[in-house]
Amino acid sequence: MAIMNSKNTPRKRRNTLRHNISRLAVKLLTWVGAVVIYFIVFSLLFDTPTEYALRHSIDRLQEEYDALTARYDSLSAVVENVMERDRNIFNILFESTPYDFNSEYKQQRVELQEKLLEKSDRQMKREMLASIDALETKLTAVESSYNTLQERMSELGNGSNNIPSIQPVINHQLTLLTAAYGLLMHPFYRTLQSHQGVDYTIPEGEPIFATADGIVSNVSGKNSTSGLTVVIDHYNGYTTSYSHLQSAKVKRGERVRRGDIIARSGNSGLSLAPHLHYEVRYEGMRVDPIHYFFMELTPEEYQRIIRISRSGMQSFD
Repeated sequence: MAIMNSKNTPRKRRNTLRHNISRLAVKLLTWVGAVVIYFIVFSLLFDTPTEYALRHSIDRLQEEYDALTARYDSLSAVVENVMERDRNIFNILFESTPYDFNSEYKQQRVELQEKLLEKSDRQMKREMLASIDALETKLTAVESSYNTLQERMSELGNGSNNIPSIQPVINHQLTLLTAAYGLLMHPFYRTLQSHQGVDYTIPEGEPIFATADGIVSNVSGKNSTSGLTVVIDHYNGYTTSYSHLQSAKVKRGERVRRGDIIARSGNSGLSLAPHLHYEVRYEGMRVDPIHYFFMELTPEEYQRIIRISRSGMQSFD
């Protein structure tokens, strides 16, 4: 009996070991299966760090693309505005339809597009981010300037009515401004000369508006180089003048309010074509009238008219 027990003992041990190994294998497989199921469920419900980074990178690229699309639309509007202004000038000067230069530069646009396609995604992204940063900086500066003007207007109260703050003509589309403040080519002498106001190309007989409250200080005749001119004193250091008029609707000493019709546009004096030459003076010094349209322009329109004024222009007087 003792001999049989001694023989059965190794067998039992082997059976026990085999049983333990089987249990361990089952547990191991169960854990492996659980881990696999966990990772499958986790990957379906949650992003890995790499996937999270890629997803947010795509979101940023989409935002940058939207910003560039908006800027492209804005630039397209400005280009269309300049083209409309040029067509307007051409029609007034030559009474004909201008030549279409778009077809002439079609090949250049194709070449530019090909160059853009040759750039790597990283280079495009870098240039895109630089452009967006520059635009944001300019936008912040313009908005800050605009808000400062609004605050000062509020502080002035009723006195703000005596500050020039609208355009002297109806120019809702901003297409009539044809010459800005600064050095421009003189239409008759063909030399660079200081142009100390802005020109609006409008047909004869269009209404001209007072840009602020004041009193008419002078109405000059048509025999000067500036033609028939109305000057308004706003009694706060500001004066405004409106030149090359066809007729004046006010007389010296008459009180006017912002928005009153004071004259009709014309082509009197030394003038290349029918237009209005408008000037703003502060304490006797001529200043850029572009910065005195803030009452009727939004920040976006103000940026647009600034870009228009910086484009190549031709003085009409």
